[in-house]
Amino acid sequence: MVKGRCFFATFAAYFIQYMYNSNQKRGNSGGRSQQRQRPASGGERSFDRKPGRSAGESRMGGFRRPSESEGGREGSVRGRFSSGPKSSGRTRWSERAAGPGTRPVPEQGRQEQSGQVRSRRRTLGELRAQAYLRSQGEKPASGSSSRGGGKKLVLKGEKRPSRGQLLRELGHSTERQPSRHSVEKEELIRLNRFIANSGICSRREADTYITAGVVKVNGQIVTELGTKISPTDEVRFDDRLITPERKVYLLLNKPKDVVTTTDDPHAEHTVMDLVKGACEERIYPVGRLDRNTTGLLLLTNDGDLSKRLTHPSHKVEKVYQVTLDRSVSVNDIQTIASGIELDDGFIAADALTYVEGQDKDTVGIEIHSGRHRIVRRIFEHLGYRVKALDRVSFAGLTKKNIPRGKWRFLTPREVSYLKMK
Repeated sequence: MVKGRCFFATFAAYFIQYMYNSNQKRGNSGGRSQQRQRPASGGERSFDRKPGRSAGESRMGGFRRPSESEGGREGSVRGRFSSGPKSSGRTRWSERAAGPGTRPVPEQGRQEQSGQVRSRRRTLGELRAQAYLRSQGEKPASGSSSRGGGKKLVLKGEKRPSRGQLLRELGHSTERQPSRHSVEKEELIRLNRFIANSGICSRREADTYITAGVVKVNGQIVTELGTKISPTDEVRFDDRLITPERKVYLLLNKPKDVVTTTDDPHAEHTVMDLVKGACEERIYPVGRLDRNTTGLLLLTNDGDLSKRLTHPSHKVEKVYQVTLDRSVSVNDIQTIASGIELDDGFIAADALTYVEGQDKDTVGIEIHSGRHRIVRRIFEHLGYRVKALDRVSFAGLTKKNIPRGKWRFLTPREVSYLKMK
């Protein structure tokens, strides 16, 4: 404690001595204020404070040049710029301000000094205010084009208008002109697809009608297959104007002993008989279900969506409830989950488990493959016999609140969900 006090006292003594010596030196040199009062010798600049200038300006470095009698040129330069024309040989700075030790003079400073201010583009508020004053018979303010003039011309007590309203008041058009980069080519579609989408017939049948010469496009008979048309073209089938039909999406809970086809003369019942009268458009099933397989089946006239849901690359999930002739062993469940080799290639289930609340002869299997009778062939390969097969989910859709043999239309939200698959 005593050593600390001694150190502090020693440090204070040294500091007081240092401050005293500094003040002595400062007094001998005269200080900064005394230097300013000294007369300037020839060729030197005098930093004397000028009359009318504040102390702050003097400290900011304002200075004057000595007169000719003092060895310099007349005039003073106080950070102001020359307003005269550009001299020869000096393209940017005036001759007066180009002396040694002076700051460069920008072009804007010369314009301000000469009273010539470069005109700027007026804002919409300024133009609107001037137009209003003209309509009232008043003369617009002369400073409206200067900087800050727009604030003076703002009308009080008025809601700020939008840019479009200002342009319309000034007589400008607000319609967006399409640029050559934004104009997209109209999507062309095949003629047979256009006819099939109208619900008249299938694409294959449309090709037959086209070659027969019963289809006209814009008044001209078309017989060439593969012809593409624009959706805005006029197409007539047997002198009857046809238009593309709206898209329809229908979900059916298919019962047993019903064939999944649009037309089969040998079948007693088809899925089309169950949805007859549901809509005027021609719809068809997405994928297939066997005669003895029950469950969800989607029917639509959207060919693009149908192709997306059935193509293997999209891997649309399907969930089946399988009832077998005997209990499924744990080893067989692991084998199916790991994958087995069938006649048409390797196949593995995405998920396989026992159904809760059922015996072990009933399992649930999730699979994305769309091969023919793939679920039945998986269990038959391991020696099981399928007694009942029911598709309970398709592409995220379920058969909730759809009794067997009934159907319902999809909601717009469900359609959007399917199109994201």
